[in-house]
Amino acid sequence: MSSTRQLAAIMFADIEGFTYLMQEDETLALNLLDKLKKSLEAEVSLHGGKILELRGDGALCRFDSTLEGVRAAMSLQADMQMNPIVPVRIGMHTGDVIVSGNSVFGDGVNIASRVESFAIPGSIFISSRVHDDIKNQKDIQVQSLGAYSLKNVKEQIHIYAISNPGLKVPDQDYLKGKGEKVRTGCILVLPFINLSLDAQQDYFSDGLTEELISSLSRVKELRIISRTTSMQYKGTRKDIKTIREETEVSYILEGSVRRHGNDLRITAQFIDAIRDIHLWSDSYRGSIENIFEIQESVASNIVDALRIQLTQDEKNTLQKRYTDNTEAYQLYLQGRYFWNKRNEEALQTAIRYFENALQKDTHYALAWAGLADTYNLLGEYTTRSRKELNPMAKAAAQQALVLDNQLAEAHISLASILMLGEWDWENSGKEFRLGIELNPGYATGHHWYAEWYLFHGRAIEGLQEISLAAELDPVSTAILKDQGMAFYYTRQYDKAYENAIKTLELNPEFITGFRLKSLTLQATGRFEEAIEANEQWGQLTGDPAKTKLSLAYIKAAAGEKEEAISLTNAVLADYKLGNNDYRSLGQIFAALGNLDEAFKWLELAIARREEAMCNLKLDPKMDPLRDDPRFDALVRKIGL
Repeated sequence: MSSTRQLAAIMFADIEGFTYLMQEDETLALNLLDKLKKSLEAEVSLHGGKILELRGDGALCRFDSTLEGVRAAMSLQADMQMNPIVPVRIGMHTGDVIVSGNSVFGDGVNIASRVESFAIPGSIFISSRVHDDIKNQKDIQVQSLGAYSLKNVKEQIHIYAISNPGLKVPDQDYLKGKGEKVRTGCILVLPFINLSLDAQQDYFSDGLTEELISSLSRVKELRIISRTTSMQYKGTRKDIKTIREETEVSYILEGSVRRHGNDLRITAQFIDAIRDIHLWSDSYRGSIENIFEIQESVASNIVDALRIQLTQDEKNTLQKRYTDNTEAYQLYLQGRYFWNKRNEEALQTAIRYFENALQKDTHYALAWAGLADTYNLLGEYTTRSRKELNPMAKAAAQQALVLDNQLAEAHISLASILMLGEWDWENSGKEFRLGIELNPGYATGHHWYAEWYLFHGRAIEGLQEISLAAELDPVSTAILKDQGMAFYYTRQYDKAYENAIKTLELNPEFITGFRLKSLTLQATGRFEEAIEANEQWGQLTGDPAKTKLSLAYIKAAAGEKEEAISLTNAVLADYKLGNNDYRSLGQIFAALGNLDEAFKWLELAIARREEAMCNLKLDPKMDPLRDDPRFDALVRKIGL
C-alpha cells in the first residue's frame, strides 16, 4: 500500500481511568464508552474529520483543517460534560504525518499523543502549532501552560489549554512531573543607540531602554536581564556572540533612536542569540506623542515572537500608560538618568526632575516612585541621615501606591523604608512579597528581600533570593557585593572573597568591594591583607573614623589588644561618631572580651536606630556575645 506525507491536525481522546472503572462497574464503563463513541462519530463527521482508530477507551482522529478539528474537540468535550459525565482527555497537534490507508505515523502523531497525556478530564490541550492556527479566532480562548521537553520528542513543545467556559484548565502544580518544563530563555535589552545629533538626548535613549526592561519584566514567563547589566554594553563594539557568551542570555533586543525636535525614528530588532537568527525587526516613525504606542508595539512583538500567551493582567500591564503628558514623561526619564549616576549631585538633580514631572502631572505614579527611590539612595550615598530622609521617602512611596497599587517598584521602595528606617518587619515583608509577585523579574526586589531574610537569620532563603537577583542582574556590583555579604554571614568565606574580587574586577574603585574583601580576609586570619584592603576602603570613603574603627577590630581579632584599644581611644577623643559607629565600637569590645562595654555601645546603637544593627543575628563579629542573655534581649529590641 502506497504512503503519502501530509500536513494534518491529529486529535487523541480517551477516558481516564477506564480500566479501573471496568473493574468497579462494568455496565457503567460500557455505557460511558458508548456515549463517547457516538459523540465522536457525530462530531468528527460534522467537522470534516476521520476516525482512524477506535480503541477500547478512546480514539485517534485526523482533520485536514486545524480549526475544524478544534471545534470538533470543543463540541465533543461539551457533550462529555453532560450527564452522565464521561472523564475524557483530549490532546491535539498539527504536523507532518505519513498516511497509509487508514493509518497515520510520524512525529505529528507522537506529539499529539504526548500532549493528550498531559490533559485532565474535561480539558482540551493543544500544541503551539495548533495555537498558531486558531489564535485569531475570537470565540476560542486559550491559556498558556508553558513549554515542555516531551519524551521521544526532539523539539520543545509549548502547551496551551483551551479555556472556554465549561472546559477545565489545571493548576500549574498539576503538571509537575508530567514532563520537564522549559524555562523561557533570558532576554537582554541592549542600550538603544542615540543617533541624534545632540548627545544630551542620551537620557531619552537610555530611558527607552529602561522602560522596555521594566515593562517586559512584568510578564511572568519572561526573564529579563536588569538595567545594570544592560548598561555595561552601552557603546560596546562587541558582537552578539560575545555578548551572549558573557551574559548567557538566549535573546537580545537591540535598537537605535534618532530624534530631531519632536520627530522620532526608532528601529528595533529581536535576535535569537543562540542560533544568531533575527526573529523580527521593525522601524517606527512618528513624533514624541507616539512614544507610548511604539513601546507597546515593541513589547508585543517580543511576546508574539516567543509564543507567550499573556494573562489579561499582563496584557493590561503592557498597554498601561502612567501619564499621557509627554513633557512629564521626558522629565521623568531625565530624573531616572541622573538617579542612576548614584552620587549626591546627580541625586539632587534627579529630585528636581521628578518634582518638575509631578508639576506637569501630579498623578504620575512613576515619578512619585522615582522621588521615593532618590530619597532612599540619598541615605546610602550621602552623609544625610535616614532619620531625616525616611519620612520624605515614605510619603512619596505611599503617594505612588495611592495612585497605582500595582506598581511593584513602589512596593519594594516602601518595603525597604519600613525595614531599614522603622524596623517594621511584618509590613516590610508583606510589601516585599507584594512587589515581587507583581514583578518577579525585578532584581532589586529580590536583592533587598534577601536582606530581610538574612536579618531574620533565615540564611537559606536569603541566599536563594540574592542568587535570583544575581541571575537577573549578573554584573551589578551592588548585588554581587551583597551576595558576598550573604556568604560572609553564613561563614562561606572563600565564596565571599570570590565575590569581593569579582566586584573589584568590574569596578576597581567600588568602595564596598574593598570592605567585603577586608572582612573576608580578616575572617580567615589573613590580617595584614585585611589591613591593606581596609586602608583602600578608607581612602575611597574619606572617613578616617570608620577606617580606624575597622582597623581596631582587625587588631583585636588578631590578638593585638593594646593597639586595638589605642586606636579606639583615639577615635573617641578626636572624632565625632557617625552612623553605625556605635555598633563598630560594640564589636571591637566584644573581640577584646569586654562584654559589658560591648553591650553598652550596642544598646546605644539600637537607641540611635543604626541600620547595621539589623545584621545582629548572623554577623560573625557578634559571635562572642551570643551565649550572653543580654544578646537575646538586643535581638528582641530590634523586633527580630
